[in-house]
Amino acid sequence: MENRKGARAIKDIPAGVLELLNKGKLSSVNLTEWLAIDQRLLVHNVLAAINRTAYLQVVLDAVGGLKKPTVNTINQSIGYTLYHLAKEKEDNELFEILKHHKSDLVRCWATYFIGYNDSFGIKEKLNGIKYFAADSHFGVREICWMAVRADITANLEESIKMLLTWTKDENEYVRRFATESTRPRGVWCKHIDVLKENPELGLPLLEALHEDTSKYVKDSVGNWLNDAAKTRPDFVLDLCMKWENKGANKDTKYIISKAKRSL
Repeated sequence: MENRKGARAIKDIPAGVLELLNKGKLSSVNLTEWLAIDQRLLVHNVLAAINRTAYLQVVLDAVGGLKKPTVNTINQSIGYTLYHLAKEKEDNELFEILKHHKSDLVRCWATYFIGYNDSFGIKEKLNGIKYFAADSHFGVREICWMAVRADITANLEESIKMLLTWTKDENEYVRRFATESTRPRGVWCKHIDVLKENPELGLPLLEALHEDTSKYVKDSVGNWLNDAAKTRPDFVLDLCMKWENKGANKDTKYIISKAKRSL
């Protein structure tokens, strides 16, 4: 069951698999399963399993108050509420339990313990989120940059300096975080207006990764530049020409193709 391929439609997910997903005893293997999980049921089962049912109603009330409940807003609401409950109750164990949980969605909740911790500066937040940036699950890797994107935006130049060191990491997931978290437009998130107008600020990250061999990283770099092309096509065209004139290898050519796809 751990090595299953995963159904293409929610209706095709075996009942036994869905039950284990909702109990937090399985990790989802594709987006279909990820979207099928009932997070209200999941948080009920997880809190019961770790002897924290006293938190449940507060969490469910918060989710119930959402104006636009989606998988991401529910995810964020649960993480936010559990963080504040843990802080209020001085429950110092909860974060570690969630951080290392079998369920990918539960680990997503843990990312907000970093994002919403007001006692952390940007250095502490990035250092804390790096663990999740390297997670084996695609969902955790997406949610973790969302959890700290507002902080990255508010401390952009310092963040870019820190993330530049991540571009040298052996883990392709960590390298990809550097560009994915700073995309001018991004996906399911607020735009970074300063990068839309002045993408030159992100140049150190782009230069560091423009010859990366990982498709995961190359897609992110290409998407970063495609974002920038919407408002600063001149920047993207000039940078791509510079790389081409230097003798772009196949990896850089792939990035250039993605970067210029809307131009």
